[in-house]
Amino acid sequence: MAANGCYGVTCITSLTVQSTRGVKRIDPVEGRIITETLETLMDDMQVAAVKIGMLGSAEAAKCVAGFLKRYYLRHVVLDPIIHSSSGAELITREGLQIMKDRILGRVAVITPNIDEAAALTGLTVSTMDEMQLAAQRLHEMGVRNVIITGGHLDPPHDLVSREDRGFTVLQGRTISGDSTHGTGCAFSTALACSLAKGNDLLTAARAAKHYVENSMRKALSIGKGTGPVV
Repeated sequence: MAANGCYGVTCITSLTVQSTRGVKRIDPVEGRIITETLETLMDDMQVAAVKIGMLGSAEAAKCVAGFLKRYYLRHVVLDPIIHSSSGAELITREGLQIMKDRILGRVAVITPNIDEAAALTGLTVSTMDEMQLAAQRLHEMGVRNVIITGGHLDPPHDLVSREDRGFTVLQGRTISGDSTHGTGCAFSTALACSLAKGNDLLTAARAAKHYVENSMRKALSIGKGTGPVV
């Protein structure tokens, strides 16, 4: 957030034990702490945008759904984290269902990768045509705007689907290197920051993609596994 010109305040939903080699343990934060944190921050801050990442548990998902119901927030970005790149489950099955039923319809934009889009829709998502079908299904599920990131594709094109303006493809280039940990988180965070500064969705998506590509190019080679972006 700082790199994108914003100041971020945080509500932690889960504590993780992890390294570049993967996620080893997840301990969800109690719901009462999540709710109290969110209420305290809203009482103190003028929030320009919200980015929702890993929820971890059904209890956390319920707390966030309740928070979104209580407050009108124009720019809410949901990065629907379901599994880590190392395969660890980062939300329970019940939590995922709560996300579908009570959160998707309350956000401005959702930013799944192709695997997350498949898990949310039940469709196979591995080509641009299939990304479009998945985006249409997500609209039917109540999502206003969808950005399906194609970092696992070659070439890594993203699809932006706005509820009233059709599809736009953001072209990308394959960047060599092992520092890809956190690219989805970085994209959704940069997107939220750009929206907070008043940019429209397409401009914000392009800026976020550019930020992630530059971060991957500048990333340091650290650890014994998949290193993080800058």
